[in-house]
Amino acid sequence: MARSRKGNKAGSHAGDASDDGSCSSPVQSHRSMAQSSNRAKPAVESKEDQRQAEFEKKKANFFTRTLWTLIMVFGFVAALAAGHIYVIVIITVVQIISFKEVIAIANVPSRARQLRQTKNLNWYWLATTMYFLYGESVIYYFKHIVLVDKVLLPLATHHRFISFVLYVFGFVFFVSTLQAGHYKFQFTQFAWTHMALYLIVVQAHFIMNNVFEGMIWFLLPATLVINNDIWAYICGITFGRTQLIKISPKKTVEGFIGAWLMTNVFGVLTAKLMMRSGFFICPVTDLGANVFTGLDCVPNPVFVPKVYSLPQFVFLPPGFNFSFTTEPMMFHTLALATFASLIAPFGGFFASGLKRTFKIKDFGDSIPGHGGMTDRMDCQFIMGFFAYMYYHSFIAIHKASLGSVMETAITGLTVEAQIELVRGMAKHLNNQGVWGAKVRQGIPTVVSNGHFSLKNSSLTTWLAYRLSSVYRIP
Repeated sequence: MARSRKGNKAGSHAGDASDDGSCSSPVQSHRSMAQSSNRAKPAVESKEDQRQAEFEKKKANFFTRTLWTLIMVFGFVAALAAGHIYVIVIITVVQIISFKEVIAIANVPSRARQLRQTKNLNWYWLATTMYFLYGESVIYYFKHIVLVDKVLLPLATHHRFISFVLYVFGFVFFVSTLQAGHYKFQFTQFAWTHMALYLIVVQAHFIMNNVFEGMIWFLLPATLVINNDIWAYICGITFGRTQLIKISPKKTVEGFIGAWLMTNVFGVLTAKLMMRSGFFICPVTDLGANVFTGLDCVPNPVFVPKVYSLPQFVFLPPGFNFSFTTEPMMFHTLALATFASLIAPFGGFFASGLKRTFKIKDFGDSIPGHGGMTDRMDCQFIMGFFAYMYYHSFIAIHKASLGSVMETAITGLTVEAQIELVRGMAKHLNNQGVWGAKVRQGIPTVVSNGHFSLKNSSLTTWLAYRLSSVYRIP
């Protein structure tokens, strides 16, 4: 029994010598701790290396993102200063790249290799849609050029039918290339392509029309969206507490409302600045115009200051009248800013939901450091569409234009009636002292020298040129 107790006591001391139950002396314990420390050191260094590598990656991404931001900003400003046609080119490039990115999401590489005609057909749909939409814009805004050209006149007259025939060719080709075992993939591509055409190409078409109506109707909505995005971030990280929408957890109600208020202020100041230049407020009449040459026009009434008084239902003290003078454009700017702040962000939320559906981070990598083109333009498409609809509903002045009068005369009157119209206009202008007496001598006199100037020409000259060139009036 004594031996047993001694053994138990020894065992007890041995247990006190080591926490893990091993028998070791203090020296051995120190050595084991040192060895354990040496084994843990590489793990610590590994974590530090990972943190350093992650920091370097973020820093490189920050510089790349900043560099390409500056490139895009300066490139856009340069195109803006160069004139409307360069802005149209940028819009075209943006819509093509965005279409490519969205189409690629639903693509299945293995099946795409087996059905190469599917990819080609997607681009055919894009080309056909762009031909139709761009043709509509050119015919609408440049009738005075298109309708007097012998080559362009037939294309303009039958433009919609030609576009429909092109679409039908694509439809027939699609049906004829359906293959057993690939029906679902092919019809998915068909539906996906048409959705992309509507959400991207069609809406980009309206943005292009905004440029033709006046640069301010393109630039102001675009800058409102960009400014709202910046203020949403600033107000969100400063005051954000309440989540706005589940699809985008980082968006907050405070950032949403704060950005709306700041965007209204920014919009009013920006509109005030743009209204000082005819280049921004005048519709396109000369594609060669730029920010230095400018444009000249009679301003739309929304740009002319107007006196406003408080309505009668606002109860004021007797004899107290309150009025102020401002441009109606200021109120329209508030409407645009409100849409850019409260509705346009849902275009971004829609894009976020789409990316989550397909489990992708970005739509592409076309812009280094920023992701895809669609990631940057998701809110711009719906904003540009709204600006077009708003302009034509509340701002545009619907009156007879040179192009519309010419279209009616050329397409709705006989040759004899057109000649009488020209002579009648010439006589009227001569009686008003606007044009010389040589107009009364007949149409050939107008174009007898073989030259014709498109700039600052009257309706009579246009019709004279039209009749002499198309109908070969001697």
